[in-house]
Amino acid sequence: MDIKSTSQSAVIRPEDENLGVGANIAYGFQHVLTMYGGIIAVPLIVGQAAGLTPAEIGLLIAASLFIGGLATLLQTIGVPFFGCQLPLVQGVSFASVATVVAIVTTGGGLPSVFGAVIAASALGFLITPIFSQIIKFFPPLVTGTVITTIGLTLMPVAARWAMGGNSKLPTFGSMTNIGLAGFTLAMVLLLSKLGNAAISRLSILLAMVIGTFAAWALGLVDFSGVTTGSIFAFPTPFHFGMPTFEIAAIISMFIVVLVILVETSADILAVGDIIETDIDSKRLGNGLRADMIASMVAPIFGSFTQSAFAQNVGLVAVTGVKSRFVVAYAGIILVVLGLMPIMGRVIATVPTAVLGGAGIVLFGTVAASGIRTLAQVSYTNNMNLIIVATSIGFGMLPIAAPAFYDQFPDWFATIFHSGISSAAIMAIALNLLFNHLKVGNSDQQSVFVAGTEDRSVHPTVLMDLTDGDYFSEGKLFDVDHKEVPVVVVEKQSAH
Repeated sequence: MDIKSTSQSAVIRPEDENLGVGANIAYGFQHVLTMYGGIIAVPLIVGQAAGLTPAEIGLLIAASLFIGGLATLLQTIGVPFFGCQLPLVQGVSFASVATVVAIVTTGGGLPSVFGAVIAASALGFLITPIFSQIIKFFPPLVTGTVITTIGLTLMPVAARWAMGGNSKLPTFGSMTNIGLAGFTLAMVLLLSKLGNAAISRLSILLAMVIGTFAAWALGLVDFSGVTTGSIFAFPTPFHFGMPTFEIAAIISMFIVVLVILVETSADILAVGDIIETDIDSKRLGNGLRADMIASMVAPIFGSFTQSAFAQNVGLVAVTGVKSRFVVAYAGIILVVLGLMPIMGRVIATVPTAVLGGAGIVLFGTVAASGIRTLAQVSYTNNMNLIIVATSIGFGMLPIAAPAFYDQFPDWFATIFHSGISSAAIMAIALNLLFNHLKVGNSDQQSVFVAGTEDRSVHPTVLMDLTDGDYFSEGKLFDVDHKEVPVVVVEKQSAH
C-alpha cells in the first residue's frame, strides 16, 4: 500500500499540489494585489478616451475583473480542449490599449471595439493549432531569452509605480513616493530573510499591507471612498450597446491578437520552466484556446482581449508557490471583486508606490529566472551568444525608446512595440536561421563565436613543460621556484 502511494505521488505534477483553503486564499489574494493595478489600467484608459462618466468607467472595471476571474478559472482548472492547467492569472491585455483607443477616437466607439475584439479573437481561435505546434522551436535558448525580456520590459512599470503611477500629478517622482516604495521593498526582503517558510512565501502580500498602513499613517491613503457606491452589482450584457463589425477595426485588432498569442505562448512556456513541469503542444494549444474563448466572451460584458499576466509569472518565481489551485482562488477573488465593487475599492486603496516596491522584486525575479534558463544553453562553437544578445537588444528597443516605431506602419508598430513580442520573434527567427537552417553556416561564423570557444594549447608547448612548472604574474617558474626564461622566436621575413 505504501509502495503504491509513493508511486502515485511521484507522478503528481508540481502545479497539482493543493495547499488547502486557507493558504490558497492568502496566496491567491497576493496574486490579485500584484495584478490589480494592471487589470484596472486598461478600462481606466479606454473609459477616459471614450469620454465615459466615472460610473460607466466603474462598470468597465467591474467587467474586466469579472471576466478576468472567469478566464483565470478556465486557464487553471481547465476543461477538455481549454485551459493549460498552470498557475497563470488572466486579465485584460495591455497590448490592445493603443488599438482600442484608436478605434474609439476615430468614431467607431465602444460598439466597434467590442465587435473587433469578438471577430479578431474568433480568427485567433481558428489559428491556435498553428501556434500550438511551434513548441519545438522554443528550446531553452528561446524561452530563456523571452523570460529575461519579460522581466526587463516590466521594470519601467515598477519604476513608474514607485514614482506614484500618474505622471500628471505634482507628487510624481517625489521622495515620499520613492521612499514608500523603498520601505515596501525593504519589508519584502526583511520578511523573506527573517520569517518562516509561510511568512517568506507571503512576504509580498504582507509587505504591501505594511506599506499601505505606513502610507495611511503618513496621510497618503484615504479609506473614505470605500463605502461610496454600491456593494453588489452584476455586469450587464451589452450595456454599452450591441457590437458592430467594421473590417478596418477587425484587421487592426487581429494584429493585436497575434501579439497576444505570441506573448501568451511565451508566458505559458515561462511558467512551465519556472515550476519545472512539462509543456507539450497539447497544453500550449489548450492555453491559447482558453485565451481566445475568454476574449470572445469578454466584450459581451464590457471587457476586452484577455491574456496571461507576466507580473504574476514573477510572483510564482519569487514565492516558489507552484500550485494552480492558488491561482484558481485568485480567479474566484477576481470574480467576487467584479460582483462586489466595494471589495475592489478596498484593494484600490493600496498606493501605487507600494506596488512599485513589490514590483522591483517581482519583475527582477522574472529576469533572473530567464538568466537561469539561459545558463543551461551551450555557447561553445555556435551562434547562441549572438542570438541571445540580438534578441534581448531588439526587445529592449521599444522600452529604451518608446517612440522608436512611431514612423513605421501601424500593423508593424503594433507587433514590435511590445518588447516581449519583439524578443520572441527575433529569438525564434535567429534560432531557425542559425540552428535549424545550417546551410551556409561557416566554421568561423563570427567574432562572437571566438569569444565562446574553450582555450587550447599547442602540443609542442606541453612537451617543453615538466612536472611542477607553474605561471605567476605572467612568468614561468619550475618546481624549485626558479624562473624559466622564455625564448622569443623572431619570424623570418619572406623575400
